[in-house]
Amino acid sequence: MKSILIKTALAGLFALSAGAASAGVTVNYIESDKFSDLPFAPWERKQVLEELSTYFTKLGEKLPAGQDLVIEVTDIDLAGREYPNVSNGRDLRILKGTADWPIINLRYSLTQNGQVLKGGDARLADMNYMQRIGRFSDSDSLRAEKRMIDEWFDETIIGKKRGG
Repeated sequence: MKSILIKTALAGLFALSAGAASAGVTVNYIESDKFSDLPFAPWERKQVLEELSTYFTKLGEKLPAGQDLVIEVTDIDLAGREYPNVSNGRDLRILKGTADWPIINLRYSLTQNGQVLKGGDARLADMNYMQRIGRFSDSDSLRAEKRMIDEWFDETIIGKKRGG
Protein backbone atom coordinates (compact mmCIF):
# COMPACT_ATOMS: atom_id res chain seq x y z
CA MET A 1 0.00 0.00 0.00
CA LYS A 2 2.84 2.36 0.93
CA SER A 3 4.52 1.65 -2.44
CA ILE A 4 1.34 2.57 -4.31
CA LEU A 5 1.04 5.86 -2.39
CA ILE A 6 4.65 6.77 -3.16
CA LYS A 7 4.20 5.95 -6.86
CA THR A 8 1.00 8.01 -6.97
CA ALA A 9 2.69 10.94 -5.26
CA LEU A 10 5.65 10.77 -7.66
CA ALA A 11 3.31 10.61 -10.65
CA GLY A 12 1.48 13.68 -9.32
CA LEU A 13 4.74 15.58 -8.85
CA PHE A 14 5.85 14.63 -12.35
CA ALA A 15 2.54 15.83 -13.80
CA LEU A 16 2.84 19.14 -11.92
CA SER A 17 6.41 19.72 -13.03
CA ALA A 18 5.52 18.91 -16.64
CA GLY A 19 2.63 21.39 -16.53
CA ALA A 20 4.79 24.14 -15.04
CA ALA A 21 7.42 23.71 -17.75
CA SER A 22 5.00 23.75 -20.65
CA ALA A 23 4.13 26.80 -22.69
CA GLY A 24 0.94 28.72 -22.13
CA VAL A 25 -1.40 30.75 -24.27
CA THR A 26 -3.86 33.29 -22.90
CA VAL A 27 -6.51 34.70 -25.22
CA ASN A 28 -8.59 37.74 -24.30
CA TYR A 29 -11.32 39.31 -26.41
CA ILE A 30 -11.43 43.09 -25.99
CA GLU A 31 -15.00 44.40 -26.25
CA SER A 32 -16.17 41.41 -28.29
CA ASP A 33 -19.70 42.82 -28.37
CA LYS A 34 -18.34 45.51 -30.71
CA PHE A 35 -16.56 43.14 -33.13
CA SER A 36 -17.26 43.78 -36.82
CA ASP A 37 -18.75 40.40 -37.68
CA LEU A 38 -19.66 37.52 -35.41
CA PRO A 39 -22.87 35.46 -35.46
CA PHE A 40 -26.02 37.28 -34.31
CA ALA A 41 -27.09 34.67 -31.74
CA PRO A 42 -25.24 35.01 -28.40
CA TRP A 43 -24.69 31.24 -28.09
CA GLU A 44 -23.15 31.12 -31.57
CA ARG A 45 -20.89 34.12 -30.79
CA LYS A 46 -19.72 32.34 -27.64
CA GLN A 47 -19.11 29.13 -29.60
CA VAL A 48 -16.97 30.95 -32.22
CA LEU A 49 -14.85 32.72 -29.59
CA GLU A 50 -14.34 29.49 -27.63
CA GLU A 51 -13.33 27.62 -30.79
CA LEU A 52 -10.81 30.32 -31.71
CA SER A 53 -9.41 30.34 -28.15
CA THR A 54 -9.03 26.56 -28.25
CA TYR A 55 -7.25 26.82 -31.60
CA PHE A 56 -4.78 29.46 -30.36
CA THR A 57 -4.12 27.26 -27.31
CA LYS A 58 -3.51 24.21 -29.50
CA LEU A 59 -0.96 26.16 -31.55
CA GLY A 60 0.73 27.15 -28.29
CA GLU A 61 1.85 23.53 -27.95
CA LYS A 62 4.50 24.37 -30.59
CA LEU A 63 6.13 26.93 -28.26
CA PRO A 64 9.31 25.95 -26.44
CA ALA A 65 8.89 25.13 -22.75
CA GLY A 66 8.75 28.22 -20.58
CA GLN A 67 7.41 30.57 -23.25
CA ASP A 68 4.04 32.21 -22.79
CA LEU A 69 1.92 33.97 -25.39
CA VAL A 70 -0.75 36.52 -24.51
CA ILE A 71 -3.15 37.44 -27.30
CA GLU A 72 -5.68 40.25 -27.13
CA VAL A 73 -8.14 40.06 -30.00
CA THR A 74 -9.48 43.55 -30.74
CA ASP A 75 -11.70 42.80 -33.75
CA ILE A 76 -13.00 39.90 -35.81
CA ASP A 77 -14.67 39.97 -39.21
CA LEU A 78 -15.45 36.38 -40.17
CA ALA A 79 -15.29 35.12 -43.75
CA GLY A 80 -18.55 35.54 -45.63
CA ARG A 81 -21.68 37.35 -44.53
CA GLU A 82 -24.43 36.17 -42.24
CA TYR A 83 -28.07 36.16 -43.32
CA PRO A 84 -31.11 35.44 -41.16
CA ASN A 85 -32.59 32.01 -41.78
CA VAL A 86 -36.11 31.61 -40.48
CA SER A 87 -36.63 28.01 -41.53
CA ASN A 88 -34.35 26.36 -38.96
CA GLY A 89 -33.69 29.20 -36.51
CA ARG A 90 -29.95 29.24 -37.23
CA ASP A 91 -28.56 32.07 -39.32
CA LEU A 92 -26.82 31.19 -42.57
CA ARG A 93 -23.26 32.32 -43.38
CA ILE A 94 -22.58 32.58 -47.11
CA LEU A 95 -19.04 32.74 -48.50
CA LYS A 96 -18.78 34.45 -51.86
CA GLY A 97 -15.07 35.23 -52.10
CA THR A 98 -15.70 38.88 -52.94
CA ALA A 99 -15.28 41.66 -50.36
CA ASP A 100 -16.13 39.26 -47.53
CA TRP A 101 -12.66 37.99 -46.61
CA PRO A 102 -11.78 37.20 -42.98
CA ILE A 103 -9.91 39.72 -40.81
CA ILE A 104 -8.66 39.39 -37.25
CA ASN A 105 -6.95 42.29 -35.45
CA LEU A 106 -4.91 41.45 -32.38
CA ARG A 107 -2.11 42.46 -30.02
CA TYR A 108 0.35 39.87 -28.81
CA SER A 109 3.21 39.43 -26.39
CA LEU A 110 5.53 36.43 -26.31
CA THR A 111 7.51 36.15 -23.07
CA GLN A 112 10.00 33.83 -21.46
CA ASN A 113 10.92 34.10 -17.78
CA GLY A 114 9.13 37.45 -17.61
CA GLN A 115 11.14 38.93 -20.50
CA VAL A 116 9.33 40.02 -23.68
CA LEU A 117 10.75 38.23 -26.74
CA LYS A 118 8.27 39.57 -29.32
CA GLY A 119 5.17 41.67 -29.31
CA GLY A 120 3.05 44.08 -31.26
CA ASP A 121 -0.12 44.55 -33.25
CA ALA A 122 -1.14 42.29 -36.12
CA ARG A 123 -3.83 42.39 -38.76
CA LEU A 124 -4.57 38.96 -40.16
CA ALA A 125 -6.45 39.08 -43.47
CA ASP A 126 -6.86 36.75 -46.44
CA MET A 127 -8.45 38.34 -49.50
CA ASN A 128 -8.01 35.10 -51.48
CA TYR A 129 -9.50 32.77 -48.88
CA MET A 130 -11.81 31.08 -51.41
CA GLN A 131 -9.00 30.25 -53.87
CA ARG A 132 -6.72 28.57 -51.35
CA ILE A 133 -6.58 24.93 -50.50
CA GLY A 134 -6.13 24.18 -46.84
CA ARG A 135 -5.86 21.30 -44.49
CA PHE A 136 -9.20 22.05 -42.87
CA SER A 137 -12.41 20.32 -43.83
CA ASP A 138 -15.07 22.23 -45.74
CA SER A 139 -17.36 21.46 -42.80
CA ASP A 140 -15.14 23.55 -40.47
CA SER A 141 -16.95 26.89 -40.41
CA LEU A 142 -13.77 28.68 -39.22
CA ARG A 143 -11.37 27.11 -41.73
CA ALA A 144 -10.39 30.44 -43.34
CA GLU A 145 -9.76 32.08 -39.96
CA LYS A 146 -7.75 29.09 -38.68
CA ARG A 147 -5.59 29.09 -41.83
CA MET A 148 -4.81 32.81 -41.26
CA ILE A 149 -4.01 32.14 -37.60
CA ASP A 150 -1.74 29.23 -38.61
CA GLU A 151 0.23 31.39 -41.03
CA TRP A 152 0.55 34.28 -38.57
CA PHE A 153 1.60 31.96 -35.73
CA ASP A 154 4.19 30.07 -37.79
CA GLU A 155 5.72 33.19 -39.38
CA THR A 156 5.50 35.68 -36.52
CA ILE A 157 5.66 33.63 -33.34
CA ILE A 158 7.67 30.56 -34.39
CA GLY A 159 9.66 32.33 -37.15
CA LYS A 160 9.02 29.60 -39.72
CA LYS A 161 8.76 30.74 -43.32
CA ARG A 162 6.16 29.08 -45.53
CA GLY A 163 6.99 27.79 -48.98
CA GLY A 164 5.47 29.38 -52.11
